[in-house]
Amino acid sequence: MNVALPRIGSGLGADVSGLQWVVDGYALALASLMLTAGTLGDLHGHKRIVLIGLVVFGAGSLACGLAPGVAVLVAARVVQGIGAALLLPGTLAIISDAFPEGAGQAKAIGVWAGIGSLALPAGPLVGGALVDGFGWRAIFLLNVPIVLLALAGAGAIVRESREPQARGLDVPGLLVGSLLLLATTFAFIQGGRYGAGSAAVVATAVVALAALVALVLVERRRGDEAMLPLTLFRRAGFSVANTAAGTMNMCTLGTLFVLMLFLQSLQHRPPLEAGLAIVPLFAPLAVLAPFGGRLTSRIGSRLPAGAGLLLAAAGLVLLTGVTPSSGYGAMLPAFLLWGIGLGLLTPAVVAAAIAAVPGERSGLASAVNNTARQAGGAIGIAVAGAVAGRPGGGAHFVHGFHTVALGSALLYVVAAVLALRLLPGDLLPRETKTRRMRRRRAEGGTDQ
Repeated sequence: MNVALPRIGSGLGADVSGLQWVVDGYALALASLMLTAGTLGDLHGHKRIVLIGLVVFGAGSLACGLAPGVAVLVAARVVQGIGAALLLPGTLAIISDAFPEGAGQAKAIGVWAGIGSLALPAGPLVGGALVDGFGWRAIFLLNVPIVLLALAGAGAIVRESREPQARGLDVPGLLVGSLLLLATTFAFIQGGRYGAGSAAVVATAVVALAALVALVLVERRRGDEAMLPLTLFRRAGFSVANTAAGTMNMCTLGTLFVLMLFLQSLQHRPPLEAGLAIVPLFAPLAVLAPFGGRLTSRIGSRLPAGAGLLLAAAGLVLLTGVTPSSGYGAMLPAFLLWGIGLGLLTPAVVAAAIAAVPGERSGLASAVNNTARQAGGAIGIAVAGAVAGRPGGGAHFVHGFHTVALGSALLYVVAAVLALRLLPGDLLPRETKTRRMRRRRAEGGTDQ
């Protein structure tokens, strides 16, 4: 998607704000509906919801490939986001059900992250080749046969799982939460276009603040029946893991959005070459994520998450020295450090978030973690686009790119401090530890 943005802009006459909405329309739908999708999976079966999500995602992909203008493309991207929201939480919930113990679960999540991360180095390469050879529409149409294969495989192999204790659907929480995310992202995008002091931006910011207050009040009143039970955030491991996950995507996707515009618009690399350039960023993530999962299963999430955030921060700091005339050798160390850090971080924060709650809430826990990541990504793209401005701005854009990279690095460091101080050194939630201790006492064993 990122390597195709300049061609989409020229082909459909979209400016930077329009391109942000092409990206954020998907992310908004994904982030705002994922908690609801996780609850639906808990209630009605994760396999069923995943299959429905695949169908919706495939239909949205087909509509994207046929879109005649940017408005239709954004609408089709929203449909894609709805489909992704339905299927993504269920994948982690199914893994949690198949591997209930913390250590085995962390290893499985590492494999899940590694396989999913293969799309990151493959995406720029395949996307660049498709855009150069067939045009930007091909990157969406390719999803259709992939969805058909995924439907056949999941339908034949995946075992159904659901939460035995049914909960109602939190419609007020869904509506208010969606409004909060929509208003926040809209304010950032329009702020970059018209300035933070414009009437529309100020009004939208007020709406976002009111929605945040309303969300807290609604979810507090609903208690455990809430879309987002606030009691979960009293667990330090759950709160920090999701904060780190949101920070990870906010900084990564925001910086990547600006980076791809920098590589193609200022360094004048064609899409395929721009995709090849960032392979060293995402290849370590795909290779190291399974190793990160195994490491997390042995020593817990604290050290892998903290080390991953600090390594990624170091890579982003190196990007602040890159200019339009810089050779590829100046960017390669930054990409490698950034990618290695993400490879250690991703399975650690996902495993910590899921392990922090009882097993029967795995669908909700995975949905919260994915929501934090997707909401962070949507806001990150909006902020990065607002800070950097248009690539035609030359020196102003380069300064904005450096500001985005440095600000992201600082946020990574803050998240690393929180992770090293508050994430657990093991992956057993309090309930699991208590049950294990009671069982061992009953068997005449020890509590060690």
